[in-house]
Amino acid sequence: MDVSVIILNYNTCQLTLNAIKSVYDSQTSYSYEIIVVDNHSTDNSVMEIKRRHPDVRLIENPSNDGFSKGNNIGIKIAIGRYILLLNSDTIMGSDSLQTMIAFMDQNSSIGAAGCKIVLPDGSLDKACKRGFPTPSASFYYAFGISKLFPKVPRFNQYQLGYLDPDQDYPVDCLVGAFMMVRKQVMDQVGMLDEEFFMYGEDIDWCYRIKQGGWQIHYYPYTQIVHHKGASSRRKPFKIIYEFHRAMYLFHRKHYRQKYNFVVNSLVYLGITLKFIVSLALNRFGSVR
Repeated sequence: MDVSVIILNYNTCQLTLNAIKSVYDSQTSYSYEIIVVDNHSTDNSVMEIKRRHPDVRLIENPSNDGFSKGNNIGIKIAIGRYILLLNSDTIMGSDSLQTMIAFMDQNSSIGAAGCKIVLPDGSLDKACKRGFPTPSASFYYAFGISKLFPKVPRFNQYQLGYLDPDQDYPVDCLVGAFMMVRKQVMDQVGMLDEEFFMYGEDIDWCYRIKQGGWQIHYYPYTQIVHHKGASSRRKPFKIIYEFHRAMYLFHRKHYRQKYNFVVNSLVYLGITLKFIVSLALNRFGSVR
């Protein structure tokens, strides 16, 4: 098996069915399997997936334990040379599997790769190519300095806005909405860190992959559409909380030992203040 496509579903029945169909519509010479992990949905997702796509390997979790754990459950039974994390709210291009697997096969030093991701309005999903959220990168991003100077590399370390989204290049991290990873890499660095409930687990994974000596590459010669946030609109407080908790977890895990007490304290204070402001501004909404 060349690739195992893992789709995590949580109350996004029609979107998940659309995502599955987009995989089946692939024009590819490579073999693939589709694994859907359902995180205890309360809609009719499980019944409809079974009815419409009996060939899908469907795992029914008894509870919703988050993005990382759900995907790890799928990864553990996957038999592909590559693992493709694919969000349930995405539509994959018909050439996406063919293009990305061929690229990975031709570049053995690349441990993970992602394609161009666009939103329904055609604009770029900026999370598809990112730098690591160092304290300075996070500061410039959080306080809007990156938007004021979009073409200055120093101020755009996180979203890499100064780089052409239609050219390929190595990056620090990709997004879990579409992320192709070698099985060999997972054998070396492990799976997703389940301490991250949602948000941040893809950045953490990419960090560990690069620490393991592998390259991570943005390859925009195929694209998918991302209907962003479809499964996270129902519980705004939970989403806001996990979004900011992921910031804290990532810094504590990877950067705390690299910076002094003052820098670490400022980072944690900044995360706390941003959390409070986000709650105030998004009391009945979701983090964007």
